[in-house]
Parts: sequence; structure tokens; C-alpha cells
Amino acid sequence: MKTIDLLFEETQLSVEEVAERARLMPERVEAIAVGRWTPSPDERRRIAEAFGVPVEEVSWGHSMDPRNIRYHRFGLKENF
Repeated sequence: MKTIDLLFEETQLSVEEVAERARLMPERVEAIAVGRWTPSPDERRRIAEAFGVPVEEVSWGHSMDPRNIRYHRFGLKENF
């Protein structure tokens, strides 16, 4: 099982290249790669095919740092 960022590292493909191969917008591929967007089953299939791996071999877990989410929702407190 491999994560999206590991697949990018191993293949040396760019977000634009994967987006073109997967027929998705580069912004969507980037959001999926950094964990801001959970891909649909169709998006998962397309991205896996773009990397040339079975969809079952990709870890699709949501990986965005919860601290970043909290900061964007509530702002950074001055005395923390």
C-alpha cells in the first residue's frame, strides 16, 4: 500500500502530468495529494491508472494536519 505523495516521489510525475493522464483538473489532483479532498471512487480509479497501479494498492486516507484546519477556522491565538 502506497500513499499518493509516495507515488509522486517514486514516479517523478508532476501534478499536471497526473491530472492530464487522469482527465482531472490539476487543482483537484493537488487537493487530493495534500489531503484536502477525499477522492470519489471514480477519481481514485483515474488517479491510480495515471500512476499505473491498481486502485487497491493506494492508501487514500485523509492526511491533512488537524492543526491547520483549526487555524483556518478559528485563527491563531496570540498566547498559546
